[in-house]
Amino acid sequence: MKSIFDTVSYDCSKLVTKTYSTSFALATKMLGTSIRSDIYNIYGFVRFADEIVDSFHDYDKEKLFDKFEDDLKEALEERISLNPILNAFQHTYHAYGIPYHLVDAFMKSMRMDLTKNVYATDEEYREYIYGSADVVGLMCLQVFVNGNQETYEELKDSAMALGSAFQKVNFLRDLKADFESLNRSYFPSTNLAQLDEASKNQIIEEIKNDFKLGYSGILQLPTEAKFGVYTAYRYYYSLLRKLQKTPPLEIMNTRIRVSNHHKIGLLAHSYVHYKLNLV
Repeated sequence: MKSIFDTVSYDCSKLVTKTYSTSFALATKMLGTSIRSDIYNIYGFVRFADEIVDSFHDYDKEKLFDKFEDDLKEALEERISLNPILNAFQHTYHAYGIPYHLVDAFMKSMRMDLTKNVYATDEEYREYIYGSADVVGLMCLQVFVNGNQETYEELKDSAMALGSAFQKVNFLRDLKADFESLNRSYFPSTNLAQLDEASKNQIIEEIKNDFKLGYSGILQLPTEAKFGVYTAYRYYYSLLRKLQKTPPLEIMNTRIRVSNHHKIGLLAHSYVHYKLNLV
């Protein structure tokens, strides 16, 4: 039965989320049950595309990415795929009317990572951030508002800002891996070989501004989405604060993390704020 295959597909996306990102999985678990699976489905799709360009160094990445993109287009057209991750994603894509231009922009940014190492101008940087992060926030927003276009338009800018903030925190946290292993530099006008406190703080202030706009949108989200998104916000903001306190040299030599114990504390604190209507 197709329904059994679909259930297996959704379970695969959930497993991908839990395996690749315990933090995002925890936040997703805090979403309402009616939308939780669809966010897993979106994450599974974007994670697989990102994994091709970031991890499969012993294989022909471009060939794998071309195949993945062809399979994606076929899945969206035929409403089925034998790739369970794409089968799960196409369900969410059609169920919530996710615009194709968001998917296309995401794939374009992922493809840029196959050949581009340095984002030297603000324009290149903004284009990459839009495709790799902002549109993911917009895909999730389409699920959160259940296709309500009026609410979507009202929260669009804040969803993009939150997506940008999450991505930029990841960039700052992963400077060592991106710069040394992948030879990538995302932040324009920043010499990562000689990262100093002033350059680090400039990046952090930029991220804080994104978080400020993103938080204003969280306050207006439907009940099913608010606590889960707020949990993710608290985690990433906590990670940003930790990065702010970390010397640039240490950021360049280690991957800064939030401990599991701290994550549990953040979850509990977030829940109290949520229940007291402080969010």
